[in-house]
Amino acid sequence: MLSQLLSPELLLAALMLASTYALVALGLNLIYGAMRLLDVAHGDIMMLGGYVAWSGLAMWGVNPFVGMVGAMLIAALLGAACYALFFQRMVRNTSIAARLESNSLLIFFSISIILQNVLSLAFTADARSYSFLDSLVRWGDTSIALNRLVVLAISAGATILVLAFLRFGVFGIAIRALIQQRDAAALVGINADRTNRVVFCLGFALAGLAGALISMTESVTPFGGFPYTIAAFVVVILGGLGSLPGALAGGLLLAFVEVYGMALFSAAYRSILVYGLFILILFIRPQGLLGRREHA
Repeated sequence: MLSQLLSPELLLAALMLASTYALVALGLNLIYGAMRLLDVAHGDIMMLGGYVAWSGLAMWGVNPFVGMVGAMLIAALLGAACYALFFQRMVRNTSIAARLESNSLLIFFSISIILQNVLSLAFTADARSYSFLDSLVRWGDTSIALNRLVVLAISAGATILVLAFLRFGVFGIAIRALIQQRDAAALVGINADRTNRVVFCLGFALAGLAGALISMTESVTPFGGFPYTIAAFVVVILGGLGSLPGALAGGLLLAFVEVYGMALFSAAYRSILVYGLFILILFIRPQGLLGRREHA
């Protein structure tokens, strides 16, 4: 048992899952942190990205790496459209600020249902998958599929690039200012409307990229996004609502508990481990691992 827990395969599996969780939760946390909008359609946007990558290869022979770029672009365009059509006026209207989260929950739930049914009509409800870079990489007694290493590298790289953009980029600094203090950001001349649009495009693009990456190792279905939405919310709350580094910390914690917990016990205990950890963190640190404590 000890040798199994110390195996490089298990460590790589945990790191791959952690990088994917962090990428998904980062997009979700950006949208919530900047605008207090609850994106319950995040997993369905991921499935859209997965279908873009799958259809590009299966129907037109497009390399999945190109499909990833296409998935990000299509998801970003969808984000810009959703912001302009549904949320732009809502965010500007201070009279409904108290109802912003509940209203956004209903709108995103509607977007989720629409996306599921559009994908089902376009591709049927059957699971879709493809083979890409599925050869085994071996060193010593360890072997792992090449596509899983690619998913780990791209997920981790994209997460690091986004965090660097948020720390050093002009728009990134504006986004962090909105997350930390929206009113003060407006006073120093930050264009909240334009920044919100960038946040939507970036958050949706990250979900599209995550879906395209997941399609390399798993099948995608029109109704398969909900578990990823739930996992993303768990990661976000573990790390701290609105805390972008918290998305990384929460993803690492959840993935390691999930992978090593199932190795120690069995897959049947996955939900108990995940939600048990979730409740424990809420008791110990209600604001999350890296969230800021609210002062009265």
